[in-house]
Amino acid sequence: MGKERKVSYPVPIREWSEDDRPREKLLKYGEHALSDAELLAILIRTGTPGRSAVDIGRELLHRFKSLRAMGGADISAFKEVSGIKKAKIAQIKAAIELGRRMLSEEKKPSTPIRHSSDVADFLMPLMRDLEKERFVLLLLDGRNAVSNMIDIDYGTVDRANPYIRDIIQTAVRNNAPSIIVAHNHPSGATAPSENDKAFTRSLMMAAKATGVNFFDHIIIGNDDYFSFADKGFIGEYETRAIREL
Repeated sequence: MGKERKVSYPVPIREWSEDDRPREKLLKYGEHALSDAELLAILIRTGTPGRSAVDIGRELLHRFKSLRAMGGADISAFKEVSGIKKAKIAQIKAAIELGRRMLSEEKKPSTPIRHSSDVADFLMPLMRDLEKERFVLLLLDGRNAVSNMIDIDYGTVDRANPYIRDIIQTAVRNNAPSIIVAHNHPSGATAPSENDKAFTRSLMMAAKATGVNFFDHIIIGNDDYFSFADKGFIGEYETRAIREL
């Protein structure tokens, strides 16, 4: 008979030295002392037979290549990792979303909007890595400062379907004199499609007809953006809308 193969099982985290356990390590030395895998392990909480939560954290990082990519990944991709169920996926996604919102908070304009970059810098952390299109409406007050951001639609991999009537009604209902709209391109490219251009023209027509100022439509890509206003489209569409009303 051949020799019996010995299987080595990793030591469970609860049996590690206290300085090596992710949660205890964080509380003793601070979150900055932990690796990405260890931070993920705190969210994952428990491992599986033969694998610790840290091992699962390492596999997640290997599979997705970065925390940023993990944040934009679809939930179905997480289910392919052994030991990751719905509750753990929800915890990881929630933590990454909080990180996104923290970055966005730092960029949120506290003064009136003066340039497209004011909006793009604010929206970039929230929208650049999404695998589906997200369409948002920014309501501006009388000073042209952002008073609210409202999700209008969350679409498929290649197209959101924002409703112009909903956008205008939302602006009117909230007494917003001016608006800016934005959406992301999951491909990372920022060039507007013909549908993007047609939508923007139609929204300008509707805005002009109801007395709402439509300042810009911004497309968020991979660390870059496209502004219809900066490229002269908004002025062109506004002139056309005035002629046709």
